[in-house]
Amino acid sequence: MLIGIPKEVKPQEHRVAATPGAVRSLVAGGHEVLLEAGAGIGSSFADDAFREAGATIVASAGEAWGADLVLKVKEPVRDEYGYLRPDLLLFTFLHLAADGDLTRALLTAGTTAIAYETVQLEDGTLPLLTPMSEVAGRMAPQAGAVHLARSHGGRGVLLGGVPGVEAGSVTVLGGGVVGTNAARTALGLGARVTVLDTRHARLQVLDDVFQGRLQTLASTPASIADAVARADLVVGAVLLPGGLAPRLVPRAMLATMQPGSVIVDVAVDQGGCVETIHPTTHHDPTYVVDGVVHYGVANMPGAVPNTSSRALSHQTLPYALQLADRGLGALEDPALLRGLSTHQGRLTCAPVGRALDLEAVDAREALAGAAIARSAGAATPSSGPRTGTGHQEPGATRRSPAGIVKGGEG
Repeated sequence: MLIGIPKEVKPQEHRVAATPGAVRSLVAGGHEVLLEAGAGIGSSFADDAFREAGATIVASAGEAWGADLVLKVKEPVRDEYGYLRPDLLLFTFLHLAADGDLTRALLTAGTTAIAYETVQLEDGTLPLLTPMSEVAGRMAPQAGAVHLARSHGGRGVLLGGVPGVEAGSVTVLGGGVVGTNAARTALGLGARVTVLDTRHARLQVLDDVFQGRLQTLASTPASIADAVARADLVVGAVLLPGGLAPRLVPRAMLATMQPGSVIVDVAVDQGGCVETIHPTTHHDPTYVVDGVVHYGVANMPGAVPNTSSRALSHQTLPYALQLADRGLGALEDPALLRGLSTHQGRLTCAPVGRALDLEAVDAREALAGAAIARSAGAATPSSGPRTGTGHQEPGATRRSPAGIVKGGEG
């Protein structure tokens, strides 16, 4: 299959969807990879490294987007909507519940889009979201510590304190992957840490893992209000797979916080768990509401792209190989099927449908309906192939399926 890797164009997004090692594995599997020139530079991967791995370096984004399967990191931005088309298989982070415009663009184009963040194993884990959640979780207290400095608009608190002066207080809303990693870093900085979660079993795990060095609290409106009021730094770390994050911190709660306190809402790309949060960029990461500094960067891992690209590529590669080998046949894997968001103009992610008030259908129903439509149209004479691109139906392949080759950079 022809695989395209365009350069990311979201502001200050320096990650790349596949490392040279991953490209080597894709090529070894019999696939052709088109990489837009400079796509890996921000992650410290030169074009020559990809060329040596077997990729063809192309001059324009349009050439990379013209492939059958496109691998990206972040969701397409408005300038990329024109590349969407019915015979495209797109594999990337999407976060559609907070982006109605992109959702409608994918539906209008008829693109088959699979979201990294909703690929889900039988035990509920999210293997493609996890590495970026680990990165963002570990970065959140670092970002908070920087912006607590008076020079950055904060209240001038050192999270680790010093002898004779108490350490800063960090409240983490959510004890999942982001929350656990945020707690780990905050403890490493010497802060006093409180983690809230609705799941008692999860709190037991955290208490055991951190050997009582942090405070765990059952998450209720009252406990959230108390913990937020006492915090120098609040980290939003809640997730509803595919859907909008629940709003846990209403604006009225900001009045109980000390002026210059900081909120880092990692859930901002899913709408955020703080009422007053909105997406920001690495170039202009913060703003102030009611005296509280808000950090809303929606692509935090993009600031450490070498680490992030390698971590993401290690996890996405086996699924990318399945898609390249089998096309839509790879969706027989239940984990990948759960990641299907749109197909042939139909929305297949129920949480996105609820968030945007759009009809969503079962993924199997959408796939079956599209297959029937293709069969019905098979007797209609073709208008001829599209020239210069080699486009084909999603799921078609130019070669006999090969075994999955697992590998990548270490």
